[in-house]
Amino acid sequence: MARLLIGALKARGHDVRVASRLRTRDGAGDPKRQARIERLGERLADSLVQRYQAPGAWRPDIWFTYHLYYKAPDWIGPIVAETMGIPYVVAEASHALKRASGPWSRNHQQVEAALRRADLVIGLNSHDRARVEPALGPQGRYVHLRPFLEPRAVAGRATSRAALAARHHLPGDTVWLLAVGMMREDAKLESYRVLANALANVGAKSDWRLIVVGDGPARGAVQDAFGPTTVFAGALTGDQLALYYAAADLFVWPSIREAYGMALLEAQSAGLAAVAGNTGGVPDILRDGTTGLLCPEGDVAAFAKAVEHLIDRPSDRLAMGDRARIITAQDHGFPGAADTIDGWLNEILGAPGSGE
Repeated sequence: MARLLIGALKARGHDVRVASRLRTRDGAGDPKRQARIERLGERLADSLVQRYQAPGAWRPDIWFTYHLYYKAPDWIGPIVAETMGIPYVVAEASHALKRASGPWSRNHQQVEAALRRADLVIGLNSHDRARVEPALGPQGRYVHLRPFLEPRAVAGRATSRAALAARHHLPGDTVWLLAVGMMREDAKLESYRVLANALANVGAKSDWRLIVVGDGPARGAVQDAFGPTTVFAGALTGDQLALYYAAADLFVWPSIREAYGMALLEAQSAGLAAVAGNTGGVPDILRDGTTGLLCPEGDVAAFAKAVEHLIDRPSDRLAMGDRARIITAQDHGFPGAADTIDGWLNEILGAPGSGE
């Protein structure tokens, strides 16, 4: 999504420059590590200000930070924006009140400080709004932007299915289920385990095969959760993955603690009906009963029932997939998102056409 945001800004004539590659994420909750990152961030902020304020130097009009939350606060942007007197914009922020105490408390305080400083917060997950908007300062504004995709050529179904049937020794007359997700020891692994348990409860009369796309440090645990007929395709590029979206019959992902799910959006864009967990911003993408089916988060029985329903009803799958393709093009298109973001930034700058 960060790359898409940069692409959208550039498409509307903005001069986008990556200011820093500092990785502020602390996944373990180590206060000492957080303190070191804070000090490093402050030094980098001071260095950037000096660079931008040097005679004849390029100077930003807006500071734009992506994905602000308690494990990865922004230690640079608020300082630069405040010192230089420029607007501070955040895309995709979350505010976890339960982190006000505990091992991430200092990071949490910095997230709150950044949100108070923010002039604009662009929310990509409608679930975040209730917590983020009240944390903004008097000048802050919260706006919602649906997750979006760049246009991509859609692979032909017949040729894609034939190629993957040969590659993975899959029977062409069965229903192909597709799951796409990173394999790591967190909510992703939980999603895989819910999926495995749910598919184990799908009725024997349903003839299907599962294809899993993804890789990561928890691959062994993921493979152990599934049966021997599951196909593991590994990590794939966007063009490679397009073949799998075109060839599959149904996208399945339990979405445990999912923000919204770019793979789900890609699948819907390719015309795949989906079964997903009803969590976070997933309902912003999957229209329940229209482009797929939503299930309570982590409910194995409900997920199994929904998958079985769509396996056994090909006409429903096809109709949902057709609607998914149309709705995604209408509501999640790149040009519309680029225009919307451009408009918001120009409002902040007070003049049309200014670059940042």
